[in-house]
Amino acid sequence: MASMAFSSVLSAPLHSLAQAKLQLNSNSACMAFLDLSNRASFGSSKSTFFRDGFSSLSPILSGFSLKSRSFATVYARAATEKTIHDFTVKDIDGKDVALNKFKGRVLLIVNVASRCGLTSSNYSELSHIYEKYKTQGFEILAFPCNQFGGQEPGSNSEIKQFACTRYKAEFPIFDKVDVNGPNTAPVYQFLKSNAGGFLGDLIKWNFEKFLVDKNGKVVERYPPTTSPFQIEKDIKKLLAA
Repeated sequence: MASMAFSSVLSAPLHSLAQAKLQLNSNSACMAFLDLSNRASFGSSKSTFFRDGFSSLSPILSGFSLKSRSFATVYARAATEKTIHDFTVKDIDGKDVALNKFKGRVLLIVNVASRCGLTSSNYSELSHIYEKYKTQGFEILAFPCNQFGGQEPGSNSEIKQFACTRYKAEFPIFDKVDVNGPNTAPVYQFLKSNAGGFLGDLIKWNFEKFLVDKNGKVVERYPPTTSPFQIEKDIKKLLAA
């Protein structure tokens, strides 16, 4: 039964995939497929569906001949068509900021909060790293979010005063956004789709981080418990590239 279900998906033309998926949803093999795509490790892009999930299905898919232009390849290519530079966001003062202004710069994008147990260490280390590498083509983009324990309840002006006064943050801080759910900011939809597998992974908590190269491509994702200092070596590699 599993072989028949997967055979129908792999042989169907792309315009029929939606119908094929309905058939698969009633099949236990499909549930395994969805489970594999969601069980990425805690924030690591190295466990995305296309790298690990698809290869984990090899026992099920054995015996089938996959053409080079499989549906997985098509979806992977579609997910990487855009770059971070294609988006426009609002800054903490409500002004539009086109992210193409950061072309040629290495970016660390992080969802921040003012009342989290991780706030002090992250803000302190982010400020330190920013000061160290900002003249070398490095930028931090901070997006306040109140979706995790209600730990960013303040207004934009309160958030700005907190970050800039208490932690001397000089890096750009943007408008408060949702990073999960139906109102997810488009820039976070992009980040998750490019570092979270086929279906994308939810942001786990405050201070999850995405490292973006000079061309606007997501190259790594880090869980909230990864400190900015632990990312420094990866930042240096991208800056030298």
